[in-house]
Amino acid sequence: MKDPSLRRSVALFRGFLREPSDPGGFYALLARDAADQLERYEPLAGRVVVDVGGGGGHFTEEFRRRGAHGYLFEPDPRELTATRPPPEGAVLADGYLLPLADGTADICFCSNVLEHVEDPGTFLSELVRVTRPGGLIYVSFTNWLSPWGGHEWAPWHYLGADRARRRHERRTGRPAKHVLGDNLFRVHIGPTLRQVRARDDVAVLSARARYWPFLPELVTRVPLLREFATWNLLLILRRCP
Repeated sequence: MKDPSLRRSVALFRGFLREPSDPGGFYALLARDAADQLERYEPLAGRVVVDVGGGGGHFTEEFRRRGAHGYLFEPDPRELTATRPPPEGAVLADGYLLPLADGTADICFCSNVLEHVEDPGTFLSELVRVTRPGGLIYVSFTNWLSPWGGHEWAPWHYLGADRARRRHERRTGRPAKHVLGDNLFRVHIGPTLRQVRARDDVAVLSARARYWPFLPELVTRVPLLREFATWNLLLILRRCP
């Protein structure tokens, strides 16, 4: 699908709404879209692609289908096997300390993980470390003030995280998957952009709203508005020589 386009955004949103009943279909769709985004910058065929925090491996499998040498590193064993067996060669590993030598990856890929780590700066440094000079780093995350910032208890997080989580638990009758300060953190667009742009080891190729159908880079340039309207920030970085 053309990116950006209204058709693409509608398809992704419909897939997202079906995620509870068809997680495999949604993540396969998202993986194809992410691979298309990467191939706007470099072909995947023959590249070493490191997928950090890729859950059950849908992204890794899509990269392999396109000829890449895809490797999955996931810290949570429950995520690895939540919906199906993980792809061959998946590694249980902490994204803060990947078991890889410096400059191993041609492309380091990380989708919707940054909001789940307590120290995003250190986490990003590890992604940069394992990427070769001239390689690409793909990072996306759902920012706290977006309508989906509270994840399964959104949008009630606007009224307070504890209240939103308790409401979710009363409504569903089961514990919430995410707890603020434990496995979900307040990550914001402005501070993240300033932090990344201040680094001397990466160049920012693109900073955009991942799912927007029109002018996706414009919304990220408007302070305050971007915190609510971006929904999901996508950064494409190139490791400096």
